[in-house]
Amino acid sequence: MELQEKTIGEWLEYWAEHTPDKEYLVYSDRNLRFTWQQFNARVDDMAKGLLSIGVRCGTHVGIWATNVPDWLTFLYAGAKIGAVLVTVNTSYKQNELEFLVKDSDIQTLCITEGVFDGSYIDMVYEMLPELKNSQRGYLKSERFPELKNVIFAGQEKYRGMYNTAEILLLGRNIEDELLENEKKKVKCHDVVNMQYTSGTTGFPKGVMLTHHNITNNGYFTGEGMHFTTDDKLCCCVPLFHCFGVVLATMNVLTHGCTQVMVERFDPLTVLASVHKERCTALYGVPTMFISEMNHPMFDMFDLRSLRTGIMAGSLCPVEVMRGVTEKMHITHITSVYGLTESSPGMTHSVIEDSFETRCTTVGREYPFTEVAVIDSETGEKCPVGVQGEMCCRGYLVMKGYYKNPTATTEVIDKDGWLHSGDLGVRDEHGYYRITGRIKDMIIRGGENIYPREIEEFLYNLEGVKDVQVASVPSKKYGEEVGAFIIQKDGANLAEDIVKDFCRGKIARHKVPKYVFFVNEFPMTGSGKIQKFKLKDLSLKLLEKQGIEPV
Repeated sequence: MELQEKTIGEWLEYWAEHTPDKEYLVYSDRNLRFTWQQFNARVDDMAKGLLSIGVRCGTHVGIWATNVPDWLTFLYAGAKIGAVLVTVNTSYKQNELEFLVKDSDIQTLCITEGVFDGSYIDMVYEMLPELKNSQRGYLKSERFPELKNVIFAGQEKYRGMYNTAEILLLGRNIEDELLENEKKKVKCHDVVNMQYTSGTTGFPKGVMLTHHNITNNGYFTGEGMHFTTDDKLCCCVPLFHCFGVVLATMNVLTHGCTQVMVERFDPLTVLASVHKERCTALYGVPTMFISEMNHPMFDMFDLRSLRTGIMAGSLCPVEVMRGVTEKMHITHITSVYGLTESSPGMTHSVIEDSFETRCTTVGREYPFTEVAVIDSETGEKCPVGVQGEMCCRGYLVMKGYYKNPTATTEVIDKDGWLHSGDLGVRDEHGYYRITGRIKDMIIRGGENIYPREIEEFLYNLEGVKDVQVASVPSKKYGEEVGAFIIQKDGANLAEDIVKDFCRGKIARHKVPKYVFFVNEFPMTGSGKIQKFKLKDLSLKLLEKQGIEPV
């Protein structure tokens, strides 16, 4: 194995030339199919269409959509001309959307209609009131001066917005020479993707990832699972996450196999897609696999084609791993540990590892990657079996946080080590286990949630004197959000009031599942809040109320 130097566009063109008639992208539920050659031609038209509306090398193009068919078209089209695709979490609400659009300097925003609890169309019009009176391509927003275009990823027409068909038509009227000239400017170490991850400061930061970062991480992920051109991967995890766009899409891209997509996770659609397409691999977070195995129609589907996959995003319970192996026939289910800043895979259990190893560890370091457990006090590497901070360095480390060099130097030290904020240990065979967390992050079913962001939001609720947000153990999601509130004198808050204040204003998964009203927080002698003790306190308070965490 060696590090690959191709850009995303070069990989796509490689397979379009070498296996033109092989299926690349499949939506089994609607029988939508693209061969490598067909998809590459569509990408070229989209790339030229983007060039026609002013997108160039270095331009930031946002995409706010579930896994719709043209999500990947926009990714590859932007990659071919050197644009940076900025992914937007599908659960975002108004405030989160506006912060990201402003902070990331998006020039063109691609959207769909939205999800069941929020209209993206309405939120974009609220953000850009000028859009309804603007000629397409001539948007002048007072609050978002960088934003010039909005594209609706679909056939419907909305005032001020292009739609996909119009961009493709514009592209077909552009000379190929313009595209070829732009392609020559793109290098593998250029930034191609920006994903926003919240920080302990409470404000999300744009993680800048290069072609080299993510194509190689995808390539080595596939190598660990022995992927070949004969494999078919069912991808039901969201593309706006590294799990979907790197571990799935870049794996498929670098191995020339087939990507069977699910637009929005639904266990029945996943089972039917695997059955119909004879998929060999399946990805998901533990809750996805649980809902698939527990579906009342599970026994109707033949899953014997499956052989491998990845379960990641949160702690993978042994009984779930065993069920996936025995009931779903995924005899070599693996796991990946990492973070967005590491593109994301830092360690990976591979198919040669024993079942016990794949259940109890997060594997060993990726090829061409250094992983170390470092003592936070001394900066030295910890001996075998001694807990420290999980750190890595190598090709996989992000280029940095967008417009935030201070935050970048806080996580990437002078020796090039990326500090994860997670605690782990290394055993005598070189396998790693994650044992805890230095930072306060909550991981709910694979979604990273940062308490500070929710705390700052809740301070705006009348009657809140002080608030701390911490994780509460959950059987279903691993962790849930708990809000611990000290009320102002005379205030009369209730759990429903707090939750109603959050709904529709912050993403659904960030709304506290539990609200506790307390008189004080556990403190150290020096007056610092002991956040880790709030988890134990939550269990005691729930027990007192006769509630068992679910």
